Amino acid sequence: MCTAATYLTKDFYIGRTLDYEFSYGEEITILPRNYPIPFRFMGIRENHYAIIGMAHVAGNYPLYYDAINEKGLGMAGLNFVGNAVYRKPEGVKDDVAQFEFIPWVLSQCANLDEARALLDRMNLTDTPYSEHFPSAGLHWILADRTGALTIESVADGLKIYENPAGVLTNNPPFDQQMFLLNNYMGLSPKQPENHFSEQLPLSCYSRGMGALGLPGDLSSASRFARAAFTRLHSVSGDSEEESVGQFFHILGSVEQPRGCCEVADGKYEITIYTSCCNATRGIYYYTTYTNHQITAVDMHRENLDGNELIHYPMLQQERIFHQN
Repeated sequence: MCTAATYLTKDFYIGRTLDYEFSYGEEITILPRNYPIPFRFMGIRENHYAIIGMAHVAGNYPLYYDAINEKGLGMAGLNFVGNAVYRKPEGVKDDVAQFEFIPWVLSQCANLDEARALLDRMNLTDTPYSEHFPSAGLHWILADRTGALTIESVADGLKIYENPAGVLTNNPPFDQQMFLLNNYMGLSPKQPENHFSEQLPLSCYSRGMGALGLPGDLSSASRFARAAFTRLHSVSGDSEEESVGQFFHILGSVEQPRGCCEVADGKYEITIYTSCCNATRGIYYYTTYTNHQITAVDMHRENLDGNELIHYPMLQQERIFHQN
């Protein structure tokens, strides 16, 4: 499964892990301002904000997993199988297919307030990209430096939640994930104190016992609690190196190593990639399962007034620096 998070120091950051048993050949993909975006029901948008993110490109159309635009708004879609329910096109509201939701928002919204207004008039449809790419059961985190939303299309309609935790994983629905955090109210980054019983002489038996009781398994509910706690207590300097490094440490708390999460006989979920987008500066950082060196693609080093997709394959070879 997957985990997404936001982080704010001097700049605003958003990113995610993609946890799955295989890759679809996704690439870092830049959508310049003048690349025409054809929407199934809403016509073609000829001019728009530039976007950078991770996408599988099919027929010159970027199917984005996560992305930011040049204005500092970011978005990521995560698995929500079993709970995601989309509608049929109605022709009353803005009919938007699930696969084009990210470019629909990021191409025209500069901030979260504009996105809220857009979502109010949207109908998210089950229209597939093609017979080879059916609609994926997803929910989304949408954020800028002012806050975050979670968007879920479920059986009783489109739900839009304020997301004060700044993280998202998978099932159960977001309101239940937030409720389950009540189980961890007693957590603290400080050394634990004895509240078990005054009749027992209990004490800390080592250093480093902060966050005692934080769940460590790979379920989405446990990852939600772990990522939220890590993010909310994370301390970083304002420099780009410190901020980016700290962000990767936050998502490193939920990484999936091969062999720990079996999804079929001999098949394991792994963290295929981890992203960290500096939405303020338009830089997409990433690591992969086989390459832990942080790699960056800066959208502003490209011609953002162009009309051709720009894409970079992920660097997969592990890079080891030999100091002697």
